[in-house]
Amino acid sequence: MNRLPRWRIVAAALILGILGLLLAVCAPYYFHNLKLQSYVSELTQGVADKNQSDGEIRFLVLEKAHQLALPITGDNVHIIRQPDGAVKHIDVRYMVPIDVPGYTVKLHFYPGAGSR
Repeated sequence: MNRLPRWRIVAAALILGILGLLLAVCAPYYFHNLKLQSYVSELTQGVADKNQSDGEIRFLVLEKAHQLALPITGDNVHIIRQPDGAVKHIDVRYMVPIDVPGYTVKLHFYPGAGSR
């Protein structure tokens, strides 16, 4: 039976460790994005869509993003309405830069939802 050289085992452990660290750093942003997606979906299904202005809806999305510690500004939230005034679609587009030694990872997210 052939034995693996020790350097290969160390290299594999190092690579797995780096991947695990990267996963640990990025995973919270993905989970927060899922929560924001769910919240935006609930907003589009709400009954009071016609009564809320775009500014109020944008404020609600920004408030939720702030609670989730996501770097979203008012320019990242786009609200599209139907001719009758109901919200047709809410799009949120943002990027999260994550600095790792020697490189910056840019995670792009596009949560959005439309009414049915």
